[in-house]
Amino acid sequence: MKRTIVKVVIGVLLIAIVVGGYFGFTRYRQSFSGEESVELTAVQKVITKNLDSSYPATPREVVKFYNRILACFYNESYSETELYALGDQARELFDEELLANNPRDQYFADLQAEIDDYHDAKRVITNSGVCDTNDVTFQTVDGRECAYVSASYFVGEESGYSRTYEMYVLRKDEAGRWKILAYYQIDEDAFDD
Repeated sequence: MKRTIVKVVIGVLLIAIVVGGYFGFTRYRQSFSGEESVELTAVQKVITKNLDSSYPATPREVVKFYNRILACFYNESYSETELYALGDQARELFDEELLANNPRDQYFADLQAEIDDYHDAKRVITNSGVCDTNDVTFQTVDGRECAYVSASYFVGEESGYSRTYEMYVLRKDEAGRWKILAYYQIDEDAFDD
């Protein structure tokens, strides 16, 4: 009987050592392999998105991703390096014609002035929306496929709230990717149509 008790105690101790060793090794490995989860900021999520391998598939998704970039520009804190990374992500969504009309240096100078004005007026984009998939209009213009996507922006400022509506014109490039060709402000009635 004594031997049986000793065998059971030794067995339990061996199991405890193996299980404890496994959990200790796992925790040790995590601390050195960087597997601890780090929450990325909204800015970091946008600038780490690899558009070469995961470019938005539809015109609507392109505008939704662009809206995420706009929200970062106007609502988030970031370094100068992150501002340029955000702007470069936005430019990846632009059609070659829009890029040609907005050289990188001029784009960033205009962008910084616009962000400064936005912050001086204490504005924030509190919400943005993109039209339903059924409301995206497709046309062929000069032999190229184009799409028209409307978006709305709910903006908070010191004096209250306002809503702005934009129409985005996207054109499919040779690789089959939808790129923003132009955008312009529209009225509410045009958004609802």
